[in-house]
Amino acid sequence: MGKANAYSPEFRDEAVKHVIESQRSIDRVANELGISSETLRNWVRKYRKETPDDAPSLDTTERARLRELERLNREKDMEIAFLKKAAAYFAKDRP
Repeated sequence: MGKANAYSPEFRDEAVKHVIESQRSIDRVANELGISSETLRNWVRKYRKETPDDAPSLDTTERARLRELERLNREKDMEIAFLKKAAAYFAKDRP
């Protein structure tokens, strides 16, 4: 089983950006970056699936910021759910 988080999201975005913008082959870019060509191919495939051609593309910093905000949003949702449960527990009538 491979390492799922061996590379940072920023590194992945930059690697994909090299392939997309430079029109160089995946094998060549992967060799230059010292990563598996199959790994890079999967990242490019995922990027193309998630990014339609007509949508404005986000640059690396915007994409990283969006990912960070989504993570924070998930954390806040979990905190809110916990606080709701705690409030319901303490609001119960005690004998």
